[in-house]
Amino acid sequence: MTTRPAPATADVHALTRRGLRLAQATVAYNVVEGVVAIGAGVAAGLVSVVGFGIDSGIESFAGVLVAMRLSARLRHGEADPRKERRALRLVAVTFFLLAAWVTVEGVRSLVATETPDSSPVAVVVLVASLVVMPLLAAAKLRVGRALGDPLILADAAETRICVLLSVSTLAGLVAFWLTGAAWLDPVAGFVIAAFAIHEGREAWEGELVHDHAHGHHEHDHDHHEHDDTGAAVARHDGEG
Repeated sequence: MTTRPAPATADVHALTRRGLRLAQATVAYNVVEGVVAIGAGVAAGLVSVVGFGIDSGIESFAGVLVAMRLSARLRHGEADPRKERRALRLVAVTFFLLAAWVTVEGVRSLVATETPDSSPVAVVVLVASLVVMPLLAAAKLRVGRALGDPLILADAAETRICVLLSVSTLAGLVAFWLTGAAWLDPVAGFVIAAFAIHEGREAWEGELVHDHAHGHHEHDHDHHEHDDTGAAVARHDGEG
């Protein structure tokens, strides 16, 4: 087994503060993105865009949970594995709720044969997300890997799913405008639901951490280091 040397306590605190700032920035951006996307989606009758906006709200909620846990670490000098694991499972539940809502709305739209309108505002929001979210995800991934931190790595996964959803939703809108097939928008919504179920299951089981950390720890077979959320920070503090 190969392991990385743990960063010094001062470095742990600095990286934790950086993770906190990134979580706060994500929340601020997602609140604006969600409000605009939901408004544009409702106005144009675009199920996938409304679903994208709701996902922004879910990511904001997840970001708040992450920020609260990181703030608690900075105040108390250590993580609470039980509370942080609970936070991850709350995030998983919200993903399942998103999947259910988008699926029901998509089926209703197909049955009612609703025809959505075009929405330049929705396109602008989605393109902006494709620019901003990869930068945030990459920054979180660097911090999470430097700390070996499950919670920050899971937050990076939350941001990554936003990028995937942006691609899916934008592709659905473009395909609709090119072909005029109204059923393409609900189908894009079903793709969002599939992403949400997948990420929700992995968040619940703690596998998001393994997905992100695998490439950085190819030779590390001691998976117990990632089983308890916050364990890495506790190890760092003990060694510092």
